Amino acid sequence: MPGSHGTLQSRRLRLVAGFCILVLVALAGPVAAQELSPRAYWPSPVGTKVLVFGYAYSDGDVLMDPSIPLFDVDSRLNTVIAAYMQSFDLWGRTSNLLVELPYTWGRTEGLIGDMPGRRDLGGFNDLGITLSVNLLGAPAMDLEGFQALRASPHPLLGFSMKVVPPTGSYDSGRLINEGGNRWATRLEFGSILPLHRHWLLELEAGAWFFGDDDDFLAGKREQEPIYAIEGHLVHRFKPGFWASLEYNYFWGGRQIVGGNELVDRQNNTRIGGTIVFPFKQRHAIKVGYNVGTRTRFGTDFEQLLVTYQQILP
Repeated sequence: MPGSHGTLQSRRLRLVAGFCILVLVALAGPVAAQELSPRAYWPSPVGTKVLVFGYAYSDGDVLMDPSIPLFDVDSRLNTVIAAYMQSFDLWGRTSNLLVELPYTWGRTEGLIGDMPGRRDLGGFNDLGITLSVNLLGAPAMDLEGFQALRASPHPLLGFSMKVVPPTGSYDSGRLINEGGNRWATRLEFGSILPLHRHWLLELEAGAWFFGDDDDFLAGKREQEPIYAIEGHLVHRFKPGFWASLEYNYFWGGRQIVGGNELVDRQNNTRIGGTIVFPFKQRHAIKVGYNVGTRTRFGTDFEQLLVTYQQILP
């Protein structure tokens, strides 16, 4: 019956609008270990397709590459990103594939020794490809199964692998580049623990591993892994409308450039907040802010993010 079909379609749209996949895009390659990504392991119905457009403004001591010998850094960087996410059934488990393409422009100033230096940026960052798989609590599900999980959440455990190939703009004759000219891989476990019907605690732990940059200006560049832990306290106001407080701690990452070990081991923390507003059933806007609270070495900056997402039919 036409009326029944319309009612069913409307119900499906409400269900789709209710799931909060809100893709957190990596808006800047150099701060990958500092990503604050609430709801990253919340599952979605099989077959969901999401298109994402994002913008981030970063201000402070932020470099496209923290191994660059630039001091007293003052950067103002703008990054836009296009991303696509699709969920699917992988061996009976809920899984997502996310592809991100960022572009950065702005300027970076600082001191190279006692000499002032400046670089105006404008180019693509490295591509990001992430595969995430639920390990516990979320078998592959349809919209009705997702509705049941949303109404009565239970503990979830997931795993993700992010690969960043050297696809961004890079010139070995320049000290500062948009791309990293090396492979990078992140391995991470994430869990979701319901505290109350409207409150969730999310915990994540992972590590970034880096390939070598053989064309770096100062010689071959190597880097030890960067380890990170992350926590999010999420409050769900209604389907699709939620907010979170975030904390991130990361350490390691000492680099060797031209055979010389740098004194650049990181031991840093960041805090932030995120709020998401759904509208017109298939659309949502996410606004986030994060800032460094302790920086032993590396990037110390504040960042504002605005992301629009559309769930495709």
